[in-house]
Amino acid sequence: MIIVDAHSHLWLRQDTVVDGQRISPLPNGRAMFFGEERQMLPPFMIDGRNSAEVFLSNMDYAQVSVAVVVQEVIDGNQNVYLQEVQRRWPSRFFCCGMPDMTESPAGQADVLAGMGFRGVALPGHRMHDALDSPEWMDFFHCMEDRGMILDICLADDAEQIAQMERVIRNCPKLKTAIGHFGMVTGEHWMKQILLAEAENVYVEAGGITWLFNSEFYPYPSAVKAIREAADAVGMDKLMWGSDYPRTITAITYRMSYDFIQKTQELSEEEKRMLLGENAVKFYGLENLEEIPYVKNMSE
Repeated sequence: MIIVDAHSHLWLRQDTVVDGQRISPLPNGRAMFFGEERQMLPPFMIDGRNSAEVFLSNMDYAQVSVAVVVQEVIDGNQNVYLQEVQRRWPSRFFCCGMPDMTESPAGQADVLAGMGFRGVALPGHRMHDALDSPEWMDFFHCMEDRGMILDICLADDAEQIAQMERVIRNCPKLKTAIGHFGMVTGEHWMKQILLAEAENVYVEAGGITWLFNSEFYPYPSAVKAIREAADAVGMDKLMWGSDYPRTITAITYRMSYDFIQKTQELSEEEKRMLLGENAVKFYGLENLEEIPYVKNMSE
């Protein structure tokens, strides 16, 4: 089985300011996060670096062939680093650029395309501007014209979902992945899922184990939500994502998907589609290799 992670993060240094509050690394995988000390990384990542080399080790261990790397403003803009990651490991990563959220979006899609990014990550839930404003609509049209892919996370907010509906209607050829499984534990999650009724819109499950963290492994409610979403828009529109590395402060990387492999609620064909085949098609991934299993010392 080819496994593709449709939602992950990388950074060399997480050091930025969001809404006037600093986010900065602390020792032993911790960070100062909106005025609170949080375990941002697993405690063995002691230097605050969330590097591609460490992620590749996790990917090989968990038999993940490719990871889609998105961005979030809380991590700071990582375009320069991700440009280098994409150059060094083109068959293992699909890296998304991120526009400067403090500046006008005018011309920024062209800049990101010029850096070699085929995808753009947009943390819509952090935005203060309307998604369907003239400036952002021009940005999306430029992406559509260039054949770029949009990875966007939306707030669990009916108004922003309505804005996204207008973007989809105006840019019908723009391939779009809706993140965090529509913020599945929120009030409006199914409205986000139903965006995937449009031909070029998919949904990725990045962070679904975080959203159901209080329930914990093996996340029966997450499986139930996947089943409900598949019944609504089709399993062929859904993709697995981990939200690495934040989610592996609670579980291992393999655990972020093996609850899907082990459930009896999905067929083997549905598992193959969700865990890899849909993402291969959506992102146009090529030259994939199946990662071999290496036996654990504990076995």
